[in-house]
Amino acid sequence: MRAGDGRGRRRLPLSLRRGAVAWERQRPTWRDARPALIAGALKRAQARPSGNWYVVGASRDVGGDRPLGRTVAGREVVVWRDAGGRVVAGPGVCPHLGAPLRDSPVRCGTLVCHWHGLSLDGGPFAGWEPFPAYDDGVLVWVRLDAVGGEEPLDAPMVPRRPVPARALSAVYAGVGVCEPEDVVANRLDPWHGAWFHPYSFVDLTVADAPDGSGGPAAADEDAFAVDVSFKVAGRLVVPVRAVFTAPEPRTVVMHITEGEGVGSVVETHATPLGPDASGRPRTAVIEAVVAASDRRGFALARAAAPLLRPLVRAASGRLWRDDLAYAERRWALRSTGRFPGA
Repeated sequence: MRAGDGRGRRRLPLSLRRGAVAWERQRPTWRDARPALIAGALKRAQARPSGNWYVVGASRDVGGDRPLGRTVAGREVVVWRDAGGRVVAGPGVCPHLGAPLRDSPVRCGTLVCHWHGLSLDGGPFAGWEPFPAYDDGVLVWVRLDAVGGEEPLDAPMVPRRPVPARALSAVYAGVGVCEPEDVVANRLDPWHGAWFHPYSFVDLTVADAPDGSGGPAAADEDAFAVDVSFKVAGRLVVPVRAVFTAPEPRTVVMHITEGEGVGSVVETHATPLGPDASGRPRTAVIEAVVAASDRRGFALARAAAPLLRPLVRAASGRLWRDDLAYAERRWALRSTGRFPGA
């Protein structure tokens, strides 16, 4: 019986791993992880439209008496909620004398510049022009047409997610010295999972991968299907099938399609920030985990969401400590003409 077969499902989502082998004795995956295959998947992802939308943070981080300040591709951006609770966004530079609006307070939905009191309610005023903003309930997006240069879309390409009322969500954010393509390329290489992250993944097999022979393809047709077990403790694991797709140039989505938590999703979004003091590119990884389960006990997990979110973020952070090293190494080799994978 496959992990996702609903008949005779175990009372607990755990399995006892049998035939376990040491890390160094697992089957090598380097022949399967063909550089041309990964590069082709990345190229097709980069050709898909984004509509100039960029993820800037978690929905729950926008609110209160301070705006969310971000730099996207060198542009200062501020995001806050107006008096009606709607997300609004715009340049982070005050049009008067250039004050950093990210340091200014929000009062009754109005952003008040702390230098001279210029007040912004989210509409055009005194040379300040808003950016289109979108709150999908988990993440906040901003549309920057001057940065993206694509045909604008009215809304971002939000992946399919579980019903919010039945899900638990958490958002991790980290920054690396690399470009968005390096983050996306990392996620389009599922073969590294059990080798690079042995503390989390075992028994990983890529069951299906695109070969790109058919030319451009829709994201849901251009997918990697992976059978993998998440480690719990000792030989206890949770086996699942996960499908990876790239719906737009800066996003890779993992859907659980079989096994425990069917319908759960992990979205990895890469947002360019701008150069550091040495002129190297910096990219924010903003990863949303939206988990769901039809087990009775999951209602208790949702109720304990404030306690569980830090744990989920910590787990994501541990993985991204390694994966950002992968992305940064890829960029360092690319930028010096030494990268062997393209």
